[in-house]
Order: sequence, then structure tokens, then C-alpha cells
Amino acid sequence: MAVIYKITYPNGKIYVGQDRTDSINYFGSADSCLIAKDFTKEERRSFVVRRDILWETEDATRQEINAKELEYILLLQSNNPDVGYNRWPRFVADRKSVV
Repeated sequence: MAVIYKITYPNGKIYVGQDRTDSINYFGSADSCLIAKDFTKEERRSFVVRRDILWETEDATRQEINAKELEYILLLQSNNPDVGYNRWPRFVADRKSVV
């Protein structure tokens, strides 16, 4: 089972990713340094992140899964630094994204 998920951090920013094993313990590969900059030391002591499954499949190809992940990144604008932590495709304010 493969899934496309959305991680929501306490500051409301999101990260969209994929997990081709549907591991309950996988929370993505967003840049930890980027996320850490948004939280004080005190805020980092205890916080909750939420993982929502946006899409799942048992038989999609890797190419189809990659395309679905990109679709959700663009739809939710998680590549916009004001909205989320995805850094690809590069967000360009007047054109939305550059793939």
C-alpha cells in the first residue's frame, strides 16, 4: 500500500509526501533545519504533529504515485514557504511553481 500524506505542524504549516510502505511511524523527509527555525526552544519541548492520508493505492506505479504527490503539493501549495515545508517544485509567487 502506498499513500500520499499531509503532515500539519503546530504552526499550521504543512508538508506533503509519499510513503510506499504505509508505515504508521513515517512522518516524511522535510528539512529539519527549516522546520526548527519556526519554533522556539520552548515550543520544541512538546508539540503535536498530525498526519492525514490524502490518497492511497495498492496498485499504482511509482510514476503515478510521484505524479499524485506533485498534484497534492501544488493543490495545497505546500511548496509556498508561507504555507508549508515542501521545497520542490520551487515556488514562484506570480507563477505558483516551477517544475
